[in-house]
Amino acid sequence: MVIASGRSDRHVGAIADRVTRMLKDEGHGRVAVEGLETCDWVLIDAGDVIVHIFRPEVRGFYNLEKMWSVDSPVGQA
Repeated sequence: MVIASGRSDRHVGAIADRVTRMLKDEGHGRVAVEGLETCDWVLIDAGDVIVHIFRPEVRGFYNLEKMWSVDSPVGQA
C-alpha cells in the first residue's frame, strides 16, 4: 500500500493520472481507479499494489497511517 498527498485537487488528479498511465504502460493491465470526480481521495487498485492519493486535509481526517500502525500493549515499551 502506498499513501501519498497532493497539494490540491488538481495536483491529486495529475498524480493519479500519471501513476495510472505508468502502471498500464508497465503491463499491469486493468487498473481500477476511484475518486477522480472530486480528487479529494483517489484510490488506484493495481492488484498487488493499492495507491491512495489524498489532499492534505482529507489525509489528516482519515489518518490511514494510524489504522495500519502497531501500538505496543499498555505498560510495555
